[in-house]
Amino acid sequence: MAERLRALTGGRFPVAAAVVGPGGATTASVGAAPGADYEIGSVSKGVTGLLYADALARGEVTAGTALGELLPLADVPAGGVTLGALATHRSGLPRVPASAEPWRRTFALWRHGTNPYGEDVAALLDQARAVRPGSPKPRYSNLGFELLGHALAAAAGTSYEELVSARVGTPLGLDRFYLPAGPGGLRPGALAGTTRRGRPREPWTGEALGPAGGIRADIGSMARFTAALLDGSAPGTAALDPVVPFTAGTRIGAAWITLRVRNLTVTMHNGGTGGFRSWLGLDRESGTGVVVLAAASVSVDRAGFALLTDGRPRS
Repeated sequence: MAERLRALTGGRFPVAAAVVGPGGATTASVGAAPGADYEIGSVSKGVTGLLYADALARGEVTAGTALGELLPLADVPAGGVTLGALATHRSGLPRVPASAEPWRRTFALWRHGTNPYGEDVAALLDQARAVRPGSPKPRYSNLGFELLGHALAAAAGTSYEELVSARVGTPLGLDRFYLPAGPGGLRPGALAGTTRRGRPREPWTGEALGPAGGIRADIGSMARFTAALLDGSAPGTAALDPVVPFTAGTRIGAAWITLRVRNLTVTMHNGGTGGFRSWLGLDRESGTGVVVLAAASVSVDRAGFALLTDGRPRS
């Protein structure tokens, strides 16, 4: 597996992978120590999906609970969006707020490598107050998942960071699975991301970002997380079950996408930040899962699908 990772990177950036199956986990790390942590990007949405399904099971929320019942948004259009719509990307909310500031930040990311997501929750709520939801059709939304995660935290009477720790990180023994609110929150061994051409990128940190893309983890923690998804010991694994169509050929549960690949039914989520890429996929039928993490903006999806296909037990 290490040789395959070296072929993917050409030695240009750190990459790590894990194949998890009924017989245990195999991990490999190239270009960094095994305990180095990566931005997992939008795989964080998968974690938020689990927390949503777990909150449903606990009776803390329902699919019909509106944002305005949990966050101070009852007097604006976004406050009427339900948690169920947010969890399946059917809220009508845009990918990012359509104000000038987020687009200036996106340009600054492209030009200078800066972090476009540095808001705290108060600033996120200010953005949400200015948004008018569109029609409730499938539309991928970072804003929607940021609001979903912080609404779930409010329902539990805590912060999103503490909710992840209390219900996912600590129970599953994920030693390095955390949400830095700023650059100062990065732990020793946190990797720096780069572009495909090696240009440095600021870390994507921020309190608001957490539920949509703010988690960092090492490959060992991601392997244990994947094993918990497969054996059902992770909270809210009902999130993995698809409930409605999403894009062509795919269905969605609570964040998690299901599709057919090479005669396999794959449940997955990928992620991308300014300087990182990630992929987590499950073949639930065989009890096999794969995670790939890269400290560069180079897609690892194909490598993930290939490892999952190869790692599936043969009859």
